[in-house]
Amino acid sequence: MVVGTGTTARALTDEEVRSAMAEALAPADLDGRRVLVIVPDSTRTAPVALIRGVLDELLRRRVSALDYLVALGTHPVMEDAALGTLLGVPVYLGRAGESRVFNHRWDVPESFVTLGTIPAEELAAVSGGRLELDVPVRLNRLVGEPGGRSPYEQIIVCGPVFPHEVVGFSGGNKYFFPGVAGAEVINVTHWLGALLTSREIIGVADTPVRRLIDRAASLIPTPRMCVALVMHGTSLHGLYVGSMEEAWRAAAALSADLDIVRVKSPFRRALSVIPEMYGDLWTAAKGMYKLEPAIADGGEVIIFAPHITEVSYVHGKYIEEIGYHVRDYFLAQWDRFKGFPWGVLAHSTHLRGAGTFEGGIERSRIRVTLATGIPRERCERIGLGYLDPRTVDPETWAGREDEGVLLARRAGEILYRVEPGTDGR
Repeated sequence: MVVGTGTTARALTDEEVRSAMAEALAPADLDGRRVLVIVPDSTRTAPVALIRGVLDELLRRRVSALDYLVALGTHPVMEDAALGTLLGVPVYLGRAGESRVFNHRWDVPESFVTLGTIPAEELAAVSGGRLELDVPVRLNRLVGEPGGRSPYEQIIVCGPVFPHEVVGFSGGNKYFFPGVAGAEVINVTHWLGALLTSREIIGVADTPVRRLIDRAASLIPTPRMCVALVMHGTSLHGLYVGSMEEAWRAAAALSADLDIVRVKSPFRRALSVIPEMYGDLWTAAKGMYKLEPAIADGGEVIIFAPHITEVSYVHGKYIEEIGYHVRDYFLAQWDRFKGFPWGVLAHSTHLRGAGTFEGGIERSRIRVTLATGIPRERCERIGLGYLDPRTVDPETWAGREDEGVLLARRAGEILYRVEPGTDGR
């Protein structure tokens, strides 16, 4: 059963949030239990502080532990000050009052435990034959260990659901994979998304990648429940509490109504204004992913982010080596590239977008230009265009949709898509 509420018409009140969560949590078997809450980092828009406060109010006297794990994926570790801002209470030496607060240490091998393996034949089936290899399912050991040795007795995943370039819609079991997962399953799921292409997957609820993530999550031994949030801009419009799959599905349906803008004809140019919460191109690339389906062949997306000076704080060395390319560029030279992290290859081709590689010539369907703090020489070296951000006034882009020009304010979470039958495909 899913308990919750949502509407496209207005934001939920704090009291509606509290009421829905109280109704959902009251019958849950949590008394005396050790509870771990998995939350997003600061690169996702969500009222994490509000939800933490409600959980503290409803569960603190019931449970024996109420701790938090930040699903970083492979993002940089958050310091105590940033964690305090995220959770809405001071965090000092990894503690927020009675709660412990953990970063997912994806860079520390001892963080992980192997819960099982997805066999090659099963991966081949779910991927339509695109991939065939055994995939070890490694997760942060706080989430659960085989044989009943789990440090927590209940997992609550709390996070927003948006259209997503790899899996279709974010949220749900995605907070395990890649949120707190090992490199193997991260690389396979992201590369499968790249093979299918972002343009085809984004904003689709039922995808092969989602099915693969749900299958991997079935190996988790600890009971799980989901608090799925639906945002529109910075406002909370939906909250659904229940099983991982059902609560996520309800949230994805509302997100499809709220967070997908359907246009009648494609744009030839778009200015994607990146908010401060994206600190490098690795995360700011969402400003391209969400616009690509609505850009005409030969068109251009300009990523406007003067505050960004780095390609990736974590993966930059790989991107500097391989650059940004269309999918077929990598596939045609697979022996050369297969040793790189497949998640990095996926990011590369997602940002470059659809295209071809024939006769040694690479052609992108659209152009991607950076108007950031990354210098021209570096942009050109990694295969992207350059525009001096000082020459860009976003307001001169406003109100020009009839000219085929789009200004996407606070880009990265709203998906633009051309109505079926009008995008020339």
